[in-house]
Amino acid sequence: MTAGAHAADAAHDLKQNEVKVIAASSLGTMFEWYDFYLYGLLASYISAQFFSGVNETTAFILALAAFAAGFAIRRFGSIVFGWVGDVVGRKNTFLVTMGLMGLSTFAVGFLPSYEQIGIAAPIILVTLRLLQGLAVGGEYGGAATYVAEHAPEGKRGFFTSFIQTTATIGLFTALLLVIGMRSLIGEEAFSSWGWRAPFLFSIFLLGISLWIRLQLAESPVFQKMKDEGATSKAPLSESFGRWSNLKFVLIALFGGVAGQAVIGYTGQFYTLFYLERIADVDPATSNILLVIALIIATPTFVFFGWLSDKIGRKKIIMTACVMATLTLFPLFKALTYAANPDYAQAIRDTPVTVVANPDECSFQFDPIGKNTFDETSCDIAKAYLARNGINYKNARAPAGTLAEVRVGDVSITAPDPSAYGEEKLAAEIDRFQAAVSARLIEAGYPEEADPEKINRPLVIAIVVAIMLMVTAAYAPLAAMLVELFPARIRYTSMSLPYHIGNGWFGGFLPTTAFAMVAATGNIHYGLWYPVIVAGMTAIVGILFLPETFRRNIDE
Repeated sequence: MTAGAHAADAAHDLKQNEVKVIAASSLGTMFEWYDFYLYGLLASYISAQFFSGVNETTAFILALAAFAAGFAIRRFGSIVFGWVGDVVGRKNTFLVTMGLMGLSTFAVGFLPSYEQIGIAAPIILVTLRLLQGLAVGGEYGGAATYVAEHAPEGKRGFFTSFIQTTATIGLFTALLLVIGMRSLIGEEAFSSWGWRAPFLFSIFLLGISLWIRLQLAESPVFQKMKDEGATSKAPLSESFGRWSNLKFVLIALFGGVAGQAVIGYTGQFYTLFYLERIADVDPATSNILLVIALIIATPTFVFFGWLSDKIGRKKIIMTACVMATLTLFPLFKALTYAANPDYAQAIRDTPVTVVANPDECSFQFDPIGKNTFDETSCDIAKAYLARNGINYKNARAPAGTLAEVRVGDVSITAPDPSAYGEEKLAAEIDRFQAAVSARLIEAGYPEEADPEKINRPLVIAIVVAIMLMVTAAYAPLAAMLVELFPARIRYTSMSLPYHIGNGWFGGFLPTTAFAMVAATGNIHYGLWYPVIVAGMTAIVGILFLPETFRRNIDE
């Protein structure tokens, strides 16, 4: 065989190895996102199955809180598995995380409901979410480090961007399964038992992911350090006990990951919740519109990853954070007009106001589910509006005044709980709610979005615009984090800021944003959360985040 033929075979083998590395790492990360997105997509069903012992608004927020619980524990997983990855190796660590994560996901499909086993159901659910979150804490750092340490010089952003696409592919896969199951068995069967099928399907994804990963060799950078005896013996103290490294952990968190996280969860979660819960678009239509937007936007992950190899990571991430800070409010207001124009016009032409003594008004969220929001006239008024996603303003009334709901120039007085017995109060609340509902319909507030009036192309265009900020912020992130830290403590150092950012800043976004909406009555008030965090990240990142794309990562 000629030297040219040998070179061609070597190049072919290298290409095959690169594809296998990217595929194995990306499949595992896709599986991670598949589960989290699946839980988010099915939050309404999960709230009905496992939190049915509380009122509807609180049940939904508790379901989102259980979703967020998996994110809350990620930082502990990042510490545990980051340490293992820096001491034992990249490959074996993310084999363990994959197995633990996959089995926890699969088990949700078998979990009995609240009606079957009572309070044990949500407790077991949260436990599974915590196990899943613990494993995920070690998954992303391992995948990103493994791919980056295999990537040729000058192509790390491009190679690792394929991992970033898995967030969207995971959501896309979850959406297709949910849409397919709904179409196949109908909404009634899906609500009863069909929602479990996508969780059970995850066992096949787990099997494929483990099979591919078992064929991989150790990262060449780690293997070289191991052969030379240069691996860290104390990655935790080196990562977080020395200011020279800890300062970059903090800069990565507040000047990069936090903004990326809130932009990502706003684009890929909050848009869907907003369409379903606030704009009242039916779930099937909401899912289809989001899938189309994802198909359009997903290739830009690879584009922004490639671009970051040319012009740098920092410019792209910071631009996305600045754009999110400036445009999220107008984009979501436009989304309301596009998805439910009747509702948007009703808000503009006939605003709703709750006139009440603020001292008698509770925060419209009860984390333990004991508040029925019927002890004051203000609570009765606001609970009804919050439950139905009605935008309203607040006006102060003197102490001792019964709360009123004003729809335009018509006022409806809420009942006084102290004036009635329990049965009579329930009847009065029903009468009040019927009167408010009738007035809202008369004023043009629709019970749900009219399918004929949904401007589908505009909804897709708005979601794509939000998704472009998601892809710009997320695509260069893995390469930037890998390049920011030395090889001997890279897995540990990058995992913690990533999972605090995505686990806490991002994972709590749906719960926090909807609680903010329920508490204030302003359907856009929850957007202050991602806007403020993205703005903070832009300031910190522009001032302190170094550019990394030309760094040597072998050291």
